[in-house]
Amino acid sequence: MKSFKIGIIGAGVIADFHAQAIQAMEGAELVAAFARKDEKAKTFADKYGCTGYSDLSEFLRHPDMEVVTICSVSGAHLDHVTAAAEAGKHIICEKPLEVTTERIDQMIGICEKNKVSLSGVFPRRFNDSTYIFKKAIEEGRLGKIVLCDTAIKWWRSQEYYDSGAWRGTWNLDGGGALMNQSIHTIDLMLHLLGDVKSVSASGGLEAHEGIEVEDVAVAIVEFKSGARGVIQASTACFSNTGLPASIHICGDQGSIMMVDDKFSVWDLKNHQPADEKILSEHGVYENTSGAGAADPKAIDFLWHQRNFENALHALRNGEKPEIDGTEGRRAVELITAIYQSMKNDGAKISL
Repeated sequence: MKSFKIGIIGAGVIADFHAQAIQAMEGAELVAAFARKDEKAKTFADKYGCTGYSDLSEFLRHPDMEVVTICSVSGAHLDHVTAAAEAGKHIICEKPLEVTTERIDQMIGICEKNKVSLSGVFPRRFNDSTYIFKKAIEEGRLGKIVLCDTAIKWWRSQEYYDSGAWRGTWNLDGGGALMNQSIHTIDLMLHLLGDVKSVSASGGLEAHEGIEVEDVAVAIVEFKSGARGVIQASTACFSNTGLPASIHICGDQGSIMMVDDKFSVWDLKNHQPADEKILSEHGVYENTSGAGAADPKAIDFLWHQRNFENALHALRNGEKPEIDGTEGRRAVELITAIYQSMKNDGAKISL
């Protein structure tokens, strides 16, 4: 197996998950990290046994480094992708790829021009329950799908937003509860049910101060398939342990609800012997706040690891990663349309 030398742009909380995922993988070695401040770069590099840089150009010249993961501020992704692509590095970029579809389109074009791979990061696609859920839908076990409830009722403290001047800004964060936290489950919804035809929404800032973006939003969506759905997204829903993200899909032959990575509902008209095993292995939800619902640091890196493994497998085999630039763009396009509706008093927006 070809082994890739990998560098990280960023040294914050998400960079820790990237570093842990890379170190847990076969065929990958973390060799370098970039942060704008010398002290932060050194601290991160010492923690993970790699070389730290505070000069981006020097970082990109690190010997034999072939892949760069990007976990800087969302609104800086385009700049970092551009620099990495022009240096000939393949790229794995945290969500959202960028804060607007226009900037994502520029990223895709720059990577194509420089003949480097661009892979996005949506770790929830890579848990076992997601594969099982997707397979059940593709096999028609829910029949004609008619409804989908997507709920991300999370909590972020005022201190969280006050911890960085970029947090809660349109230019650098790209949005609030929808773009920053709920994008994972919104991507999962699109992955399971396909594209949205239209959306109307309402939202605002209710429980926090001093930020530009929303901490609560509700959207009504119509899928191209004819199904309807509701998205509830918030960072203003307090919980001591963190409320799980959930997605509940109903059809005329059954209903499945996934709560984080467990099934709380698996109710299908046509029973199959394998259903008992699915419920025994994936059917009990225990709230351990392990998916970042109340604490962004409380995330297991395993899903990131699988996401990265998919990207590197694609590189080794000359294939397209599951989440390429076009896939990574879909959730941003929908969230942008939701914002447009919110700013226009709930007007119906077509995608």
